[in-house]
Amino acid sequence: MRILYLDLDALNPRHLSCYGYHRTTSPTIDAIAAEGVRCRNVYTCDAPCLPSRTAFYQGRFGIQTGVVGHGGTAADLKRQGQERGFRSVYEETSFPRQLQKAGFHTAMISPFGQRHAAHQFYAGFHEIHNTGQGGMEPVEVVQPVVERWLQQHVAEDNWYLHVNFWDIHTPYRTPQDYGNPFEDEPVAMDFTDERIEQHVARYGPHSAQDLGMYTDNNVDKFPRLPLRITDRATLKQWIDGYDVAIHYVDAQIGKIVARLKAAGVYDDTAIIISADHGENQGELGIYGEHATADVGTCRIPMVIKWPGGAKGAVDDRFHYNIDWAPTCMQLLDPTASIPELWDGQSYAATVQTGSGGGRDELVISQCCHVCQRSVRFDRWLYVRTYADGFHPFAQDMLFDVDADPLEQHNVAAQNPDVVREAAYRLMNWHDAQMQKMAIHCSDSVDPLWTVIREGGPFHALSDPDRSPLPKYLTRLEATGRAAGAEELRRRYPDLT
Repeated sequence: MRILYLDLDALNPRHLSCYGYHRTTSPTIDAIAAEGVRCRNVYTCDAPCLPSRTAFYQGRFGIQTGVVGHGGTAADLKRQGQERGFRSVYEETSFPRQLQKAGFHTAMISPFGQRHAAHQFYAGFHEIHNTGQGGMEPVEVVQPVVERWLQQHVAEDNWYLHVNFWDIHTPYRTPQDYGNPFEDEPVAMDFTDERIEQHVARYGPHSAQDLGMYTDNNVDKFPRLPLRITDRATLKQWIDGYDVAIHYVDAQIGKIVARLKAAGVYDDTAIIISADHGENQGELGIYGEHATADVGTCRIPMVIKWPGGAKGAVDDRFHYNIDWAPTCMQLLDPTASIPELWDGQSYAATVQTGSGGGRDELVISQCCHVCQRSVRFDRWLYVRTYADGFHPFAQDMLFDVDADPLEQHNVAAQNPDVVREAAYRLMNWHDAQMQKMAIHCSDSVDPLWTVIREGGPFHALSDPDRSPLPKYLTRLEATGRAAGAEELRRRYPDLT
């Protein structure tokens, strides 16, 4: 058995043609999806990068591991205290360690552990190939390492290979000589002139006029992208940059598939295509960022081609990214012992037959750019904001995802019963997590509140000594958004 896990950083499934996108961005991924199962409602439980990948390989929610941030105490695993044995529980119960125990040679091609000082990301791996540029390496750097590894090992049995491609992550830097396959294709119909005007007037990091977070985009360094999004032409330039990056990475996956086929092992190799998180492309009025606990940031692709499994199936049930670990272990061995600490639930039956169970709800979290916890159930997304990261977010937001996929209309006021139900679901989830924490952790601290106590989300830099707010207020006034500047002054008098 061979397992290839392709981790395509910041890939929003809404931009994949096999997920219904109007542009053919992903012909290779589409073909793989036709040979397996395409899951349409998989979400990372904790976003973005470091919390997501820690949860994925630990099989546990961030509230349990303690890793919910990108800086400060909540960017590190909780200490195990006196219960720590010769081996750390974070190593011994990790997903890769379980694969080792099952007889797999585990290998990784990724710089991620170094990028975030996340050494738990390497737990359970026999081989680690650090491509060395901290997430800025293009496919031209990653692909040769992949080729060398496959040349040496492709015909061997019982390997698991994790490969990171980074080009889809902002800023989109596909080489200019690749061209633009979508030059003559319009953006999605969701982007009306009225909506573009609303986004241009919006404030907040990575809004349409702040593509550099609090500044303009660097067009000299990243020429595929516009300085700002101000009209339909610049919006198209931005969306083209993202879609071309997806197409570019998809072409590299095609080379890997060709290598597997040439070696005669393609049919017997499991291929999983997913991501650590998505990337907002207009959702909540945000562009090129993964800063919220919403569908744009937390929904991820999950394409699974499993030898002997279902072909051409579509799964609409709710799953977390952490559900893959028990799913994989049970696909390998239905009697496999699943670590007690894992929070994931297997959906192996779906991968095998195309139909099976899922979750009734998902609770998703973000504490790096904002502090939010959200509940995804039925057609609803309920978002509870604890720290807004200088965005115009209400404390309670409710979106009808089916009718409003770009999350433009907060309908909380019109649906108080749904808000109460969602808050009840969130409270029940939190209580269950705190009870589990009291039994299995060395403390009973919710790391979301650690982030708040330490000054707020790391990327918002809300500590007064580091705040970007004064300069940003000047920028808002200079770009026709004085009302937004006044609102931020009212909400953050100590930082202005």
